[in-house]
Amino acid sequence: MPWNALFRLARKRPTHPDADTARGTEPLTHQDTRAAIVELSQAVRNNPESVEIYLALGNLYRSQGEIERAIHIRRSLTDRPGLDPALRARSFFELGRDFLRGGMLDRSREAFSQAAGLMGDTEEVQLELARLAADCGEFERAAEHYARVNRPMAQAHYLARQASEFFHKNDAVQGERLVQQALKVFPASPEAWLADIVRSALAADIAGLSRTLGSACGNIPAEQRFLLLEGLLDVLSAARVDDGTPGLPLSAAAISELVRASVAVLADLPPDALVCYYCAKLCLFEADQDNARHWLEKSLVLNADFWLARLELVSLVLTDQDLTPFLRDQLTYFVSHARKSKRFVCRACGFRWDKTFFICPRCRSWHSILFRQEFS
Repeated sequence: MPWNALFRLARKRPTHPDADTARGTEPLTHQDTRAAIVELSQAVRNNPESVEIYLALGNLYRSQGEIERAIHIRRSLTDRPGLDPALRARSFFELGRDFLRGGMLDRSREAFSQAAGLMGDTEEVQLELARLAADCGEFERAAEHYARVNRPMAQAHYLARQASEFFHKNDAVQGERLVQQALKVFPASPEAWLADIVRSALAADIAGLSRTLGSACGNIPAEQRFLLLEGLLDVLSAARVDDGTPGLPLSAAAISELVRASVAVLADLPPDALVCYYCAKLCLFEADQDNARHWLEKSLVLNADFWLARLELVSLVLTDQDLTPFLRDQLTYFVSHARKSKRFVCRACGFRWDKTFFICPRCRSWHSILFRQEFS
């Protein structure tokens, strides 16, 4: 039976995933998929009326990147006269996925719409339409689809992305409208708060930045505050560069005021190792090494295993030490390379990256990012 091949495909292998590649042979998973395709193709020839087998075969072709074959199979089903409406709807739905995988976005939307016309506005269809809209850069439309299936976190995410687009175009009214809409939907949205923080910083709105940063830190979970502070450091760096954006670069005095205002807000928060670390980073942004050292020492009191805070403190201490040029060069080399370690990790799947993310690039979990305070 062809289902045996499917069971073999799903069964976990105890071997290392790279073992077959290292030997120069085809990976086991790929071999199993090809075997499943062969057996399902034989089953289709033996029983051409079995729609479920056609659908399964199309899915396997899509998983192998053979999009044209997958589309051909779906088309043969959608054009079949007398096909059960539920199976026709499923065929259109999978056809939409095939087109999406092949980058044919307009055709994908058309297929999903036909599926929705047959099976109704199901959650499955709405989620695919939301992802399609997001891939097309239609963030507000993506938010509308997520709203229909009661996904406030995702809805706020895409409203915030659309708000950022408006802010970038100097349309503060529309941007602020979408930020407020996002926060109404999901008050703990770090994306929405960050969009407002970036707007305040680039406008050199000191009072606005203090107010927004304080509200943001009070509304989002403490372990996610670093998302705001990473974004703040990035925008302060951007504010120093003349990239053609109106109003940039900001003056050195304005940037100093923004840094001082940010540190003042963070200093009023309950003691937290990460917050202290970012206070130090903000001080270093202004070359204030004395205050940076104070915040790093405080961070290590709160978490003695916070490796990155210790690394920054060592880097500061090096400047005061009487070292031979050779030893100084070696230590500087090790410190600079240690800074490149991936600081962020997904709590759901363990994926590590050196950039912040709101959706895990590997497992697609929302807001699963953590800062790796301990080196492991």
